[in-house]
Amino acid sequence: MAILLLILIGPLSLISPIISQSESLDTLVLHKIPPLDCQDLWDKGFRSDGEYLIYPQGPQHPLPVYCDMTTNGMPWTVFQKRFDGSTDFNQNWQDYVMGFGNADYEYWLGLQNIQRLTMTGRYELRVELENFNGQKVYAFYSNFSLSPQALNAEHDGYKLYVDGFTDGGAGDSLSVHVGQRFSTYDNDQINDIQNCAEYWGGGFWYYSNGCADAGLNARYINPNTLKSPQHGFSWVTWVEYPETLRASQMMMRRL
Repeated sequence: MAILLLILIGPLSLISPIISQSESLDTLVLHKIPPLDCQDLWDKGFRSDGEYLIYPQGPQHPLPVYCDMTTNGMPWTVFQKRFDGSTDFNQNWQDYVMGFGNADYEYWLGLQNIQRLTMTGRYELRVELENFNGQKVYAFYSNFSLSPQALNAEHDGYKLYVDGFTDGGAGDSLSVHVGQRFSTYDNDQINDIQNCAEYWGGGFWYYSNGCADAGLNARYINPNTLKSPQHGFSWVTWVEYPETLRASQMMMRRL
């Protein structure tokens, strides 16, 4: 049983949010199909926000993730989270593909994991934002996927597709990025005059002649310590340069 437990659940140090919800280890072992995302955990009865393990690459590969179980009373799989700039988002291509950071803090889940999830069913996307005045808004998209038609998503650049926008006060800064390949400072895929990822300080689905309306992975700028204006962490339909964001969450939900 111990071997089966490790296969299905992963390291014991990572399952405390599950154990804390009064479910015994024996019961967990009986869950024959490991959770694919936070929706599966919700279906098993979990209702608390926190770090969990999911298995988008199969039962041998546990993946820590943060589940938002309370927004709109629905389960959301968070794949990007920032709130204090402590995690450097100016990472290389391989890090953006595989993921970086910590699920219980600031992190990026990884293009490979995000894309695999979007191929298992229809997902919607919610982007939550907060500025340095404590104001919070969101943008919602009823369809979200990465390279849905590609046989090899990485060769396709993990192209972004969203539609079905609903405004929660943030405006729509993401639709202009639709169809763009993901770029990092060491893998510029837009053939522009400048390397947008290098200029903005983080990987994203940049576009030619302007780079970004949504700079959600760009350099984190604290206005209290800023010496000179720089382009960074932003969402231009709500926060205009040189103002920047304090926090963001990009999260997906399977329908």
